[in-house]
Amino acid sequence: MSNPTPVDGSPILPGTLSWRIGYAEIAALAQVKRPVPTTWSRRHSDFPAPVTRESGSPLFNAREVVDWLVRTGRGNAEPRRLRAEAALHTLSAWRSSGLSAPALVGALTALICLRQQYDAPVSKHAWGDLLDQAADFDAEDTFLLSELRAVPDPDRLGPALGALADELTEAAYTPAEAFDWVLEARRRLGSHDLAIDEPTPVVARALAALAGVDTLVNESVLATPYARSGDLLTALHSAAPEDSGHTYLAAEPDPTLARLVRRRMLVRGVFEFSLDVTEGEELSTDDWGDPDVLVCALPYEAGETRSAYQALERIQDLTDYLADGSTAVVLGPADALIRPLPRHGDADRLRRSFLDKGLLKAAISLPDGAFAYRPGYRTAVWILARTPKDERAGRVLLADYSAQPLTEPVLDVLAEDVAIWRASDWRGDRRHQPRHAAIVPAKELDDRPGSGFTPQHRSPEARYTSAVVERPARIADVERHLAELDERVTRRADTDGSLKTGAVLRPEDQPVRRTTVRRLLKDRRLRRRPGHRIASEHLSPDGHYAVIGPEEILGSARFGSRRIDRGLVLTAYEHIQFTEPGDLVITASPRFGVHVDAEGLSVVVTPARILRVHPDADPPVRPRVLAALLRAAASEHGRTSGAVRASRGIEDLSIPDLGREELDRYEAVLAEIELRAELLRQQAEALDDLARITAAGMADGTLSIQNLPELPGTDD
Repeated sequence: MSNPTPVDGSPILPGTLSWRIGYAEIAALAQVKRPVPTTWSRRHSDFPAPVTRESGSPLFNAREVVDWLVRTGRGNAEPRRLRAEAALHTLSAWRSSGLSAPALVGALTALICLRQQYDAPVSKHAWGDLLDQAADFDAEDTFLLSELRAVPDPDRLGPALGALADELTEAAYTPAEAFDWVLEARRRLGSHDLAIDEPTPVVARALAALAGVDTLVNESVLATPYARSGDLLTALHSAAPEDSGHTYLAAEPDPTLARLVRRRMLVRGVFEFSLDVTEGEELSTDDWGDPDVLVCALPYEAGETRSAYQALERIQDLTDYLADGSTAVVLGPADALIRPLPRHGDADRLRRSFLDKGLLKAAISLPDGAFAYRPGYRTAVWILARTPKDERAGRVLLADYSAQPLTEPVLDVLAEDVAIWRASDWRGDRRHQPRHAAIVPAKELDDRPGSGFTPQHRSPEARYTSAVVERPARIADVERHLAELDERVTRRADTDGSLKTGAVLRPEDQPVRRTTVRRLLKDRRLRRRPGHRIASEHLSPDGHYAVIGPEEILGSARFGSRRIDRGLVLTAYEHIQFTEPGDLVITASPRFGVHVDAEGLSVVVTPARILRVHPDADPPVRPRVLAALLRAAASEHGRTSGAVRASRGIEDLSIPDLGREELDRYEAVLAEIELRAELLRQQAEALDDLARITAAGMADGTLSIQNLPELPGTDD
């Protein structure tokens, strides 16, 4: 197998197949949406040409694509990350070189660690010299020597591995970042044993934040039992301030993983005298003392064999490491930590013993997805702290995040609540109401054998928050608004009577002319304007300008519920064009829909777009009439099941081209229908608000119904 060489001439990989990537991989590489690379290849003549095709799809040389992205500055990825990703995307070729995925990860991370220790490239040395350096550095063979000796055919593979290690390190800010890049690629390499029982990166960072690492004094002791490949230990190190001088302890029964954790921490600048990784389940505390912070994820067990009692026993063993003032954050199975248990059973009694001893400070239920390889594994987090008996507050924070998305912002909110909870000495701060959580007396939980550790109702303090206190006033406002709408509907019915369209059969001697949107555009009676690509994180309910997209047009979102801030429009989206009064906003995806924007000054989001009526069109075009006719025409040419698109495009829909007099009469009828429909829509929205606010208060026990409403048809 030949060794391809990059631009600088150094051998990188033993194969060529992985250099070929498609449009989807290019989009992932450049951190853009899938259609963007296709547009680049069509619009830019200097975009790399495909090197081959597979099942009709073009494949490109990854190195050429990376060079083009770096040279043009297109995409959202940093140049250094692009260079690294180009190498990482090709790592799968090594699997056909006789080097297994675990051996490849071990050798590559060992080389990065060796380069970091000697602060010199490794590709410039012969393989024998590198082994001599490794033997001097790792005389007892505890972290990297065996990994380098395990490389088969070192004369052929060794130089390529060294070149790849150097390329990754030079592309990264630090050798530690290059090391982590290799571990991020463990899944695509098929080295699943290194990732299968690790929480996702966002959860690992959240656990470190929940531990309050940033509040520790210098030279504290941080520990992770069941360390696996070290994701939690490195998350603790990343959360700690620089030059904090902390000591890091870990325990891992698998010797291969223990060696990986050692070099992973060494490459982060943690010296051997501040690191102790034991091969087993026991932390080495005799020489270092009890940890100030302990964070761990309990080993996964299948639901068929999982025992709540054994999981709680493991946590009980971990609390033996806690001295006064120490904290433990434990991620484990929800059915043991927070779900109901058989009353007075062994597991129930053991779980309630954490309350009696004042150890349990918080129980947090998480949504599915904490473990990427265990999508159905529901987890929870316990925060434990040992406090002297006379300082115990006897309260527990119960948080339910099971219905929240597992994202960085959501977990940041949780970490903030726990930080305030910790700063109040586990008593609670009346000035702050935790989100998705309640603070309850520990005795209340202890007096309910078998009940779940989840917030069943709001805490007493919650009654005094503005959201609760203002509910009766908000309900009264909605009721007044409904009364006003009822009065408007009644007044309009009294004034205008019932709605009559005056519709009759068209005489046979007055056939209607027909046209299409394409013809209206060609005759300049209509103008077309595109929608805009807006990042979802830039949309919120509180912006200055309303956003209209398929969601609003097709009814899955209220008009005005998504908005964009004026500052973003003036900076990040200077190209935005607002709608004008009377614009038609149309969409064909996921199905046809049209909306007439009567007020204008809205932002249209692709795939929706604008049809703008020319004010001086002759014959004239009326927005309401055009929208109604397009709806009717589109209903006859909808997308059939399994089809990619509708049988006829919007531009080709055939619609009547009405004369001025008939057009004005139809416009007047539609205006009256729209006015009455708007009143009904406002009534429906107000009723929804009334039901939602009342239900929220009834559900958390802060509202009650004192007087039975007088219902139609009931006797006194």
